[in-house]
Amino acid sequence: MRRPVAMPPALSNPESPIPNPHSPRIALVAGEASGDLLGAGLVAALRERYPDAVFAGVGGDRMREAGLEAWHDASELAVMGLAEVLRHLPRLLRLRRALRERLLAWRPDVFVGIDAPDFNLGVERWLKQRGVRTAHYVSPSVWAWREKRAAKIGLSADRVLCLFPMEPPIYARHGVDARFVGHPLADAMPLHPDRATARAALGIAQDATVLAVLPGSRLGEIERLGTVFLDAAARVRQAMPDVQVVVPAANDGCHAALETLLARAPDAGGALRLYHGRARELMVASDVVLLASGTATLEAMLAKRPMVVGYRVSALTYRLVKGLGMLKVSRYALPNILAGETLVPELMQHECTPAKLADAVLAWLRDPHAADALVPRFEAIHAGLRRDASARAAEAIAALIDGARARCGSPR
Repeated sequence: MRRPVAMPPALSNPESPIPNPHSPRIALVAGEASGDLLGAGLVAALRERYPDAVFAGVGGDRMREAGLEAWHDASELAVMGLAEVLRHLPRLLRLRRALRERLLAWRPDVFVGIDAPDFNLGVERWLKQRGVRTAHYVSPSVWAWREKRAAKIGLSADRVLCLFPMEPPIYARHGVDARFVGHPLADAMPLHPDRATARAALGIAQDATVLAVLPGSRLGEIERLGTVFLDAAARVRQAMPDVQVVVPAANDGCHAALETLLARAPDAGGALRLYHGRARELMVASDVVLLASGTATLEAMLAKRPMVVGYRVSALTYRLVKGLGMLKVSRYALPNILAGETLVPELMQHECTPAKLADAVLAWLRDPHAADALVPRFEAIHAGLRRDASARAAEAIAALIDGARARCGSPR
């Protein structure tokens, strides 16, 4: 017999925000800034369907502003890198145990894990085994590697909400209910970006030739790619001295790391500007983007900019992934994956060198017609991803809530 669970403060506090026992209770857990943004949109869309709903769980500032009662802050889950995860593992395990007990005691109509699969899928599975309806918002990259994870994810989530159209068919092969809801970035970014306005806001001359350099949003990425990317930018400037280089830093830590690299860069003069944040504006304002593989490639595509994609992982990780056959794709950059063909150059691992990156950037700068030809391809992909993701996600979650209540034959 499972031991009794202490009721959380939210249930015993006379000032609890729960207005009545029939209000839908929706639990959500987001583990980093991107999840907090997704969660905020989802809470707002669910609020339109259920005006008296109560939202509780783990989130950041955006989700709190949308109406979440945050039992923990999302930053408590935002741990990156093997060494850091191992160091924080005891704390994370304690937090997960306490959180799942509190969630079960709160008796939510549905639990939504937003990204953070290493943390959320375990919580989802535990709750699902105890009769709580569960959903996972943002599919892990089952299309890229370890497709069999889809079946295991189905053991945790009653429904998976996918950002990309190629994902639901993979889950269907494993008998998992998955829905394509579209990508919130595609909703947020205009189909036709305004480069002139972006340049004016950033203080960049309208007639300048601009290269945006984004070596990554994590310190590990900057350590592996920062020097390589800056050396590539210097080579571009040697060939085309009028090119201005702009570099956005994702946060204070990345800003400090990039400042250190810039002090040693071969071209650290006035032609290179470091910005705090503003990555999306800088991509829109640029002529070409040199960036690390990841979600930023999707943003660059939505900004309709030609790009060169580079990436390196540790030699050991690369040997393991290749040797065990874990990687199932021949393309890595999201624009190429979504197009089903290579639209932009990818230079990965041993190919990711300053010389090759610079040559690929210069090819775009010297052939503006090729860059212009990308725009209609990118617009078509953008339109396909633009589905009002928050509203569609809310619709999929609402179906779980309403289905569960109908089967119970009562409001709760």
